[in-house]
Amino acid sequence: MILRKEDISEEKLREGSKVAVVLDILLATTTITSALSEGAAEVIPVLDFTEVMNVAAGMKPETFVLAGESHGKAIEGCVYPIPSRLREMINGKKLILSTTNGTVALRKLACASKVYNSSLLNNRAATESVKGEAETVIVVCSGNSGELSLEDFYGAGRFIDCLTNHDEWEMTDSAKAALHFYRGSSGSAFDILSSSRVGRLFARHGLAEDLEFASQTDMAAIVPILKKGRAVIHQTALKGE
Repeated sequence: MILRKEDISEEKLREGSKVAVVLDILLATTTITSALSEGAAEVIPVLDFTEVMNVAAGMKPETFVLAGESHGKAIEGCVYPIPSRLREMINGKKLILSTTNGTVALRKLACASKVYNSSLLNNRAATESVKGEAETVIVVCSGNSGELSLEDFYGAGRFIDCLTNHDEWEMTDSAKAALHFYRGSSGSAFDILSSSRVGRLFARHGLAEDLEFASQTDMAAIVPILKKGRAVIHQTALKGE
């Protein structure tokens, strides 16, 4: 398990067959799952505003939406990348997405054999896709600008709980720590997310709706996967499977 995007080793990812599962609960992987659920054609994760403009330059304006933030602040010319602001404009369009942590993590993980996108919305569906894919599954928390993210750590623990519920997996100490943290947490997912650093920022800036949305568990049946640098729907699973 990887606790921050800064700890991703592209060299190690290329060794053998490794499946990566990335989480950025607040908010990139939640936004990607939501956008694809709402009918987005695909999501293109980029590193920064310069790349946003470079990617958009080759497309017709009516075919895409630009969304991005840098260190919590909206990027000029982009929609703030939260589900509530994208929901009504994304159907049938490509989402070009830039965030401080999540999209950077996705780009760094592109050399893995497969890269899945998980959030509290689709933890259980994601585990069903991952099972049997490879002997090594690397769970990646995007983190907060070089620091541990409480919400990603919690989300990773829930993903591991779903993955190991009926199967035996050999786990690293960090994976065990995330699992124990999730299982030992008192209160709801919303309580955990609200208590995190980013969660408090969301509340302070009137984004409680998106905080509540990101706290929902297993309400999305889709599993985004990275293909040729773009997040698309891997499969649709029935809720409760």
